[in-house]
Amino acid sequence: MALLEIRDLSVRFDTPDGTVNAVNGVSLTLDRGETLGIVGESGSGKSQLAFAVMGLLAKNGRAAGSVRFEGKEILNAPASVINPIRANKIAMVFQDPMTSLNPYMRVCDQMAEVLVHHRGMSKAEAVAESVRMLDAVKIPDARARVTLYPHEFSGGMRQRVMIAMSLLCRPELLIADEPTTALDVTVQAQIMTLLGELRRDFGMATILITHDLGVVAGFCESVLVLYGGQVMEKSPTDPLFATPSHPYTRGLLAAIPRVDQEGEALSAIPGSPPNMTNPPPGCPFAPRCGYAGEDCLDHLDPLTEFAPGRFRACNRSVEELA
Repeated sequence: MALLEIRDLSVRFDTPDGTVNAVNGVSLTLDRGETLGIVGESGSGKSQLAFAVMGLLAKNGRAAGSVRFEGKEILNAPASVINPIRANKIAMVFQDPMTSLNPYMRVCDQMAEVLVHHRGMSKAEAVAESVRMLDAVKIPDARARVTLYPHEFSGGMRQRVMIAMSLLCRPELLIADEPTTALDVTVQAQIMTLLGELRRDFGMATILITHDLGVVAGFCESVLVLYGGQVMEKSPTDPLFATPSHPYTRGLLAAIPRVDQEGEALSAIPGSPPNMTNPPPGCPFAPRCGYAGEDCLDHLDPLTEFAPGRFRACNRSVEELA
């Protein structure tokens, strides 16, 4: 049985300007210990997919479809069902650690609160466990620093604190939403190395949400490429980078600077992402795609397996794009 199984997930938001179709019919399966990268431009639906899984959509949001964790349906589940799962089974690291941490509470109090509430530990036991977890995420002199406030940590150290908090209850699935945003390149590398070590040590499955394909290449076993709230391509990581099969994936990869192509100009994807209050009837990428035909404006072929473990949603065949 898969650890996480999502089927035909859709997420809508009711706004004064109309209904925003943030996620449209996404399906995926994640096994225990697996690492999945979800990539795409800002507004492609990556974070809202995760929020729907966690039951954290905004009040004007609504989700439909199916999300099963360890065989149990959790989409739109009541608090009595989803809260124990969020506490002990699924954890999430958010984009901005400064706004995720309470600036008025010491780190030890914030971390201990999790263990006292969800694991029934005493305050002293919870603080001791918090120190051990800060040691695990390689925060120097953790015993002394656990009593500090969030603003007394650097951005990279605050992100480590958030990772430590997410692991306190030993989750089986960690969802990391842009965990290296706003960090410099050196600290980004340190955080991703740390996540890789923790994944191996704790044996947890991981979903990495990012727009940085370079991060995905060194961390994830498989990749889900989203555009306009829809899956454009699903593939194991190595073949996706070696032979991307969707025009959008090719566009993303062409926009990444490479050390073996010094002096060559980067290739930007022309145009803008679709307005999701009025999404196009066909392929959402068609207006920006150099391979699109008239049929692409009217419909999008369903996600189809074209090689073992590799899927794409495109009206043009793999041979036509070769």
